[in-house]
Amino acid sequence: MDVKYELSEYVRVLKLASQPEWEEFSQVSKIAGAGVFLVGLIGFLIYVIMFFVTGGV
Repeated sequence: MDVKYELSEYVRVLKLASQPEWEEFSQVSKIAGAGVFLVGLIGFLIYVIMFFVTGGV
């Protein structure tokens, strides 16, 4: 494990990285939010189906 080599790779990546423009950030945020919403919706639908299948009160 060559720590010096790994650190130089991290520094190289950070130098290449740039702050996203507002439009790009907004688009990524919307897509991530839609993904979180979709996963939550699927979980809720599974809960509702299991609630009625098991005869919940």
